Amino acid sequence: MLWTPFKKVPKECLGIDIGTSYIKMVEIRKRGKDKELSNYGEIKVSDIYPDFKASIITAEIEEVANVIGAIIAEAKIKTRTAVFSLPDYSSFFTTFTLPAMTKEEIPEAVKYEAPLHIPLPLTKVTLDWQVVEGFEKQGVPLEILLVAVPNEIVNRYREIASLAKLNLEALEAEVFGLIRSLIKSDLTTALVDIGAESTTCSIVDKKILKSSHSFDTGGKRLTEALAGLLNVEWERAEKLKIENGILGVKSVREGLLPTLNLILKETEQICSEFSETERKEVENLILAGGSALLPGLKEYFAENINLPKFPKEKFGQVNKKVEIADPFSGLISPPVLSKNLGEMGPLYAVSVGIALRGIQ
Repeated sequence: MLWTPFKKVPKECLGIDIGTSYIKMVEIRKRGKDKELSNYGEIKVSDIYPDFKASIITAEIEEVANVIGAIIAEAKIKTRTAVFSLPDYSSFFTTFTLPAMTKEEIPEAVKYEAPLHIPLPLTKVTLDWQVVEGFEKQGVPLEILLVAVPNEIVNRYREIASLAKLNLEALEAEVFGLIRSLIKSDLTTALVDIGAESTTCSIVDKKILKSSHSFDTGGKRLTEALAGLLNVEWERAEKLKIENGILGVKSVREGLLPTLNLILKETEQICSEFSETERKEVENLILAGGSALLPGLKEYFAENINLPKFPKEKFGQVNKKVEIADPFSGLISPPVLSKNLGEMGPLYAVSVGIALRGIQ
């Protein structure tokens, strides 16, 4: 979604996810009706630039392109066609309603309505939109999902691709990659993507994005809280977090739970607002991002999250299905790659989703 310069669909594509401290990519190839994971790779930017302290998002374009080139060389990736993910916090999402109209009339109507919903001048953003409700029903109002990304962000990614000698097939907001790789049914699902700097909770109904909200709590804050409580160095706290989660040492659990509860409560709030508006239950939760693999996190969410149930008098704790992201299900892969895929799933969900975009 968003920006696609080429119309010819390639048979293989890279999905490149530029996070705040890691760059991850997967190579997916189309083989008849099957899709094959051919290769993958990742680099923590500080491993190449030891003095690098800033977010990748604000790094010099040349540095980012060099890191991408290093991954491609190390993993011996041959594909040069790529889709890049756009961080959700750089993308503006909104929905609005249009009166019933023909398919041909919609683009002009969206262009007219967009300035009422976008906080930036249209000359400074790149717009994309899709009809999420009412399109197939004549005489029914249309619900439009509008996405806007600042042109400076779009241009930055174009330059990175050019310097990395890649053919940029498309740019796409992270959430759409997650939907493509993780949503396999029509269940109303909350995608909870716990990144390093922030968490994004997106509600998907019948495989269509209904809402998406980000908040500034993520894996780094978990580590910082633990380091402060135990009075240990950041690196030591990170190791303790990964090894123990909330199942191991009691002091580690006590250090992590306050921040995890913030994530849980924000998720509850976002889900509740959706349910109150749409009169629908959130039936399923999928945890993605590096912190999704913390020991005990899946079970803690399943036991403690409170979501509204309809009829409203049944509001209260409901046993929801909580899953760990598995974007590799449905892909064939060489045995040499398969053994690590279970642990990689939450980390590579965006990369897989946007690579699939490139070959569809």
